Amino acid sequence: MTYDTRVLDALRPLLAAEAHAELPAAADRDDLADLEQDVWLRLLERLAAQDPPPDPAAWLTRTVHAEARRLRRTGRRERTGAAEPAADPRESDPERRTLARERARTLHAAVRRLPGRCPRLIGALLSPHDLTYREIAGELGISQGSLGPERSRCLGCLRRIMAAEVAPRARRGKG
Repeated sequence: MTYDTRVLDALRPLLAAEAHAELPAAADRDDLADLEQDVWLRLLERLAAQDPPPDPAAWLTRTVHAEARRLRRTGRRERTGAAEPAADPRESDPERRTLARERARTLHAAVRRLPGRCPRLIGALLSPHDLTYREIAGELGISQGSLGPERSRCLGCLRRIMAAEVAPRARRGKG
């Protein structure tokens, strides 16, 4: 499992540059260090499981992008979770779970009623695979530059559908 230290030394500046490019300028230095450490760990795991990558620079770039996406996702969850109060034991209540499932069904039904390629676009944006704009554009067969405006239009349609369906129900009863 030894890997030529010259290759590692050559990859170190590329890793630092890619990490800085992937994380926002205001990113915490700990985030950058975590990202770099995660990429080195992925390389060690790869070396333990299989041969070294045939193109180490390309592998490193892909891995930095994937790890940065993962770090941004988990970082958002950690920050969001830290701001929320401790979970209320009543939240495990079957009635609340049923209501949450109903809200999810309402959202999915509204997404299916969107016009054109909006259902596929929203589905790709919500994918657990955390697709990049380039990947989504390729999947939908549209240019990457038109993805943002199309996304905005689709989300606007979804807001209108949801407002028409959900808002009147929320106003009924006490509250």
